[in-house]
Amino acid sequence: MAEAFPLAWPTGYPRTESHRRKRAAFKAFSFAQARDSLLAEIRRLGARMPVLSTNVPLRNDGLPYANKGIMKDPGVAVYFTLKERQLVLACDRWDKIEDNMRSIELTIDAMRGMERWGCSDMLNRAFTGFTALPEPPKAKSWQDVLGTSDPTRAEDQYKQLMKTAHPDLGGSHERAQELNKAIQDARASKRH
Repeated sequence: MAEAFPLAWPTGYPRTESHRRKRAAFKAFSFAQARDSLLAEIRRLGARMPVLSTNVPLRNDGLPYANKGIMKDPGVAVYFTLKERQLVLACDRWDKIEDNMRSIELTIDAMRGMERWGCSDMLNRAFTGFTALPEPPKAKSWQDVLGTSDPTRAEDQYKQLMKTAHPDLGGSHERAQELNKAIQDARASKRH
């Protein structure tokens, strides 16, 4: 499953160019309202294991902070499991993260409407197009990515590399994801 931070944009989904992003035309929600409302809509759908992926740093409970400030990349992707299928919905059309979360929530609500109105087969067909693609095969070991084979030094190396790899600091989503995966693997190797 995808990382919650930084944003894990789904493979094959086109991105909206920043100059084409607009102010949302629907009722604005605060960040916390949009986050909580989206997660509630996913629960109503009957989905399990949601991962809300954004460039907003995470709280201790794994959810993004509500006092996030202005983000260069307002994209949102939500990964979840529905009827044993891993699915993803993503939006970066709007200029605020909370509006992109709200857009996904409204989309799920409309799709649930198909089921409420007697077209449940349509719901299954609609979600077929949102199947999350498997992650690409792991090309490098954590040692190669972090440049050290010492698990105790890995944390320091990770922090140093993330200073230039994070998308908000001029890096790329792909590099930040690669570093996040590497540090998870390094931490796992310390436990074994």
